[in-house]
Amino acid sequence: MRYTGPKVRLSRRAGVPLTAKAVRYFEARPYPPGEHGRKTNRRSTGDYGMRLMEKQKLRWYYDVSEKQLRRYWDAVQRRPGKSGAELIALLETRLASLVLRAGFAPSIYAARQYITHGHITVDGRKVDIPSYIVKPGQTIGVRQRSRALQPFVAVAEGTYADQVTAPYLTVHHGELRFTLIARPERAQVRVPVDEQLVVEHYSR
Repeated sequence: MRYTGPKVRLSRRAGVPLTAKAVRYFEARPYPPGEHGRKTNRRSTGDYGMRLMEKQKLRWYYDVSEKQLRRYWDAVQRRPGKSGAELIALLETRLASLVLRAGFAPSIYAARQYITHGHITVDGRKVDIPSYIVKPGQTIGVRQRSRALQPFVAVAEGTYADQVTAPYLTVHHGELRFTLIARPERAQVRVPVDEQLVVEHYSR
């Protein structure tokens, strides 16, 4: 199941801010949530616990269920190349991930909501599946009937845009569209996870 509770708690459990909104909350309370959070020593976590936490961080960062992440892991096992890098690349090409990365949503949770509510198109056709895998050359946009809504007016103004656009995207905020121009490389993806520990977790 996907986690649906307070999102900042996930960042405190992970030990790193997983969303932009979580940064200031995490700075104020950088320890795990709960009654004994202040007394928790993250450094005392064993090898299994460290690998498990990296896997959980990856799940939470991309907002996927355990079942989905396992399915992606099984898929990358059949691909050439390093499994960890392939897993990150696959997660990064999910439609929800790219909507966030292009600056079309303030968080992965908002990106998922925009998609499921039918506001997003791929090559001009409505797609309401956040896990849809986008291929290089495909263009993502906002439906014409949705463009006057406040969140997308903010998108057009660049409100959610990062200072540096991901190199595998061509983004036109004013036109409310962007294109995946190349398959993401691991070095190009900013994700606070050590994927090698995720590989070790699934390979144990």
